[in-house]
Amino acid sequence: MSLNLEKGHGNINQSTSIGGAFSLTDHTGKTRSDRDFLGKYMLLYFGYTFCPDVCPTSLLSIASSLNEIKKTHPEISNSIQPLFITLDPDRDTQETLAQYVDFFHPSLIGMTGTNAQIGDIAKQYLIYYDQQVKTTTNDYLIDHSSVIYLMSRQGHYMHHFTHDTTQEEMVQTLIEMTANDADKVTKLDRQYSAVKLR
Repeated sequence: MSLNLEKGHGNINQSTSIGGAFSLTDHTGKTRSDRDFLGKYMLLYFGYTFCPDVCPTSLLSIASSLNEIKKTHPEISNSIQPLFITLDPDRDTQETLAQYVDFFHPSLIGMTGTNAQIGDIAKQYLIYYDQQVKTTTNDYLIDHSSVIYLMSRQGHYMHHFTHDTTQEEMVQTLIEMTANDADKVTKLDRQYSAVKLR
C-alpha cells in the first residue's frame, strides 16, 4: 500500500502507526481524550482559525459530505465524529474555536491545548506545521499539512483524504468503509494498526 501525504511526508506503509492517545480541551472547555470517541469513527482535520483558505475549504468539505450522507445513510452520518484540532493554540482559544466551528457543522468539535500537547498529537498524526515570520504579535500564517484522517471505532487509521479529494469521492469512501461495520472495522483495524511513514 502506498498513499501520498501532503507537504512531502512521503508514503504511508505498514510499519509505523498513525494516531494515538491524546488529551485536549474542546471548544466548550471540556477535557477530551481519544477514549471519549471510542465507538465512533473520527474524522480529524488539523488547521487553525486564522487560515485564509485551505482550512475553511476542508472543513466545508467535511460538513457537506456528512450532510450529503445523512440524506441517505443517517446512521452512518451519526456514527462519524468530526474533529478540528488547532495548530495555533496561542490564538485559538476555547472561545475562538467555539465561534469558528459553529460556522461549519453542528457536530464539529474544536480542540486546543498547550503547544506541547499540540506538538505531540501533530507528530502522532504525521502532521507538518511551521509558523511563518510574524508581522505583528497576532498576524502570522502557519504552513501545514492539509490531510483529513478517518479513524476507526477503535481509534485506528482507516483512510485519509487530501485537498484534491472531491466531495463525491469523500462521500462514497465514507459510506463504503463504514457500511459493513462489524466485519469491515475488524479487518481494517488489523490491516492498519501499524502504518508507517517511509
